[in-house]
Amino acid sequence: MSFSKKVKDELVMQEGSARHCRLAELSAILTFGGQLIKSGDRQILKLQTENQTVARKYFTLIKKTFNINIEISVKQNKSAKNNLTYTLIIYNNDTVSKILQATKHDIHAAEEGRIGFPSQLIVERTCCKRAFIRGAFLLSGSMSNPKKSYHLEFVTDDLEKAEKLAEIINTFEIDAKIIKRKKNFVAYIKEGSQIVDLLNVMEAHEALMDLENVRILKEMRNQVNRHVNCEAANISKTVEAASKQIEDIIYIRDHVGFGTLPEGLKEVAILRIQHPEASLRELGTMLSPSIGKSGVNHRLRKLSMIADYYREHKEESLNGKKRNCN
Repeated sequence: MSFSKKVKDELVMQEGSARHCRLAELSAILTFGGQLIKSGDRQILKLQTENQTVARKYFTLIKKTFNINIEISVKQNKSAKNNLTYTLIIYNNDTVSKILQATKHDIHAAEEGRIGFPSQLIVERTCCKRAFIRGAFLLSGSMSNPKKSYHLEFVTDDLEKAEKLAEIINTFEIDAKIIKRKKNFVAYIKEGSQIVDLLNVMEAHEALMDLENVRILKEMRNQVNRHVNCEAANISKTVEAASKQIEDIIYIRDHVGFGTLPEGLKEVAILRIQHPEASLRELGTMLSPSIGKSGVNHRLRKLSMIADYYREHKEESLNGKKRNCN
């Protein structure tokens, strides 16, 4: 089962107790999935979907809100195996007008064969906004599997519908953006936390918890990866630093000897060669008396300065000999 279907199956079970909320959800379903067909003097209100749960939700809303019967037909979809198309039709002109008026759709625009976006009166209340977004998702929404990516969207062929739906969503401080995709317009959300907020708005609480669990696991993995990468970087730096320290100490040993070094520097130099993998703190504990990390680091820096000093003087000496030979 896709994550979208899981969300929709949960949303179908959410039902506004107030009539105005049921009308708001029904209005969204008609806005994003309804068709008005003119046949002579007859107006036919039609909803066609391959989603059985959506068909059931629409039927329930019509039945509970208006107490009328709907003609339902089910046909095998030839383009896809095992898929059925559900068509729900209302033929009575008065009933069609009554439903369109109650859901705040413009009757005149509807008579032109198009169900446009309803009046803002349908979403005056916050609860009605929630119901409207829920209905819109049932008909035009989808959501990717959060284990792969965070993406929730509403698709429509009408820019005005996409923009006005985004405005309603944005009243909940959720940043819905719009893009054009071929002939359609898409209102979408890609931020994981905002998708959580929208699922909460639509009252898809089980899907919300599933998404939160995925987000927690992803964040834990990211934290572990960051920690491992940080540790790896620190180890790499430590190894590089130790290699340079040992190189300097060996240069002093082979070209000058440790006899000229102060006792403290000599002791650190010998320990660093004997324990190349040891940290500065560990080297400090091996000294007698022991010293801290900063003290060890100070002595090693002095050894590096001594090695650099002898290297420079060796270069000067070689250059001087070359000049004398010339």
